[in-house]
Amino acid sequence: MISAFVVAPRAADHPDLPGDLLSAGVNVVGESASRCFVQEVIRSAADVVVCYEKHPDDALFTNLTTLAASAPRPVLVFTCDPDAGKIEQSLLAGIHVYAIDGYAPNRLRALIHVAQARFRHEQRLRAELAEINNRFDERKLIDRAKGILMRARQIPEEEAYRALRSAAMQSKQRLGQVSQHVIHAALYGDAVNRAGQLRMLSQRLVKLHALRAMEFAPTGVAAQLEDAAARIDENIGILRRGLSPPTFGDLIDSVATPWARLKLAAGEPASRARLPEIDALAGALLDNAERLTANLETAGLATKLRVINVSGRQRMLAQKMAKLALLPGLIEDPAARPAPGSMEAAMTAFSEGIDYLKSIPLSTPEIRRDLAQASELWLGFQAALPDSGPFREQAGQGQAMVAALSDELAERFDRLTGQYERGMQMLLE
Repeated sequence: MISAFVVAPRAADHPDLPGDLLSAGVNVVGESASRCFVQEVIRSAADVVVCYEKHPDDALFTNLTTLAASAPRPVLVFTCDPDAGKIEQSLLAGIHVYAIDGYAPNRLRALIHVAQARFRHEQRLRAELAEINNRFDERKLIDRAKGILMRARQIPEEEAYRALRSAAMQSKQRLGQVSQHVIHAALYGDAVNRAGQLRMLSQRLVKLHALRAMEFAPTGVAAQLEDAAARIDENIGILRRGLSPPTFGDLIDSVATPWARLKLAAGEPASRARLPEIDALAGALLDNAERLTANLETAGLATKLRVINVSGRQRMLAQKMAKLALLPGLIEDPAARPAPGSMEAAMTAFSEGIDYLKSIPLSTPEIRRDLAQASELWLGFQAALPDSGPFREQAGQGQAMVAALSDELAERFDRLTGQYERGMQMLLE
């Protein structure tokens, strides 16, 4: 038996809609004389909604629109109002039969059947449209994933498509799901890489300011400072555009705030007296960039993104160790110098990072070669450090050597991080 929910005002000149429905063999499971009936209809689980309203108002159409959006079902409205504007409103509100001056008890079952047939037809059309939209969206995902694989593997479009299709078959997933996996890996891989660059650049800025404050500053330091600042601005901008503001906006803001202050301080003339302030601001930038990177790693493919995080962190540690070697000889106040043990902790972390990267299975001949070269550079960097600890006054050649080797180490691990990131984009399992 068909179940119906009745929406009709109580009035002597109105038909007995509930009684007529019962006589027509329709079970009335609920009634409402008010315009707030949506929740009542949903609770009643009625098959159809039957309304009688001589002059429907906006409240009725609004509630029927809400019902169509939240719990769609056939709707039949009887009215005496021939207004063309309201007829248009009835279509937009999801009314399936809008009967003008056509109420009769013997027509109820037939009109309910018409409403049900139109509702089923409408639902089929919606399902077909949704399927078309899903296929269109899936096509866009596949095209994006193909582009990522083409760039990562340097392969033609046909081969990228075959790789996606093969992965979909092996994992018993839709091609769109596999494509989304690749896009997801690329998005978070790039974000982890860029957030990691912010860590490195924070320490590079301090190192460059220390070099600029030396009596015989190496040439090109000013240009390198401008480049580092531009890269920080660029990475923050890309992260803002690429990541979800509700999810990561506060973390990006926490990076941008100390950077705004550091950028102003870094624009002042070089001075040994300003080094502690610049180092403190860079430390805040480093801490917040570290927090952003960690959250990006866990939000994405955590176990696979860790390698990008660790490799990227090596860039920062290379710059930090150079900074720690330079600052004590340039800062007069012992209390403002880096904390004792900072260099040993950074060196230990760097060695552990190399060991980790050598131990993971994600490797190619190019990665293994670059890791071997990075290990050799690391030995050279350690040899260039003074035996008695950080540099003191008048150690110009050794300071320049450490600064240069730290840049070589950072560049080597920057290249490795890019290779690991592309490797993440190729993971289709």
